[in-house]
Amino acid sequence: MKTYKAIAKRLKITKRGKIIHKKTGLDHFRTKKSGKYILAKRRERKISPVFKKTILKTLKRI
Repeated sequence: MKTYKAIAKRLKITKRGKIIHKKTGLDHFRTKKSGKYILAKRRERKISPVFKKTILKTLKRI
């Protein structure tokens, strides 16, 4: 069975098993957005444990 490459490209799994992703919406049309908004979007964030099992299943890591 193949892994979902679209998901694999967007997520990173840390050594301790946390799933991290970057927020969307920073490709273009930045002129109207505030600096605070853009800085917040640059940070990586953890995915909720509720979705962890589903994501690991699609990545074939279970």
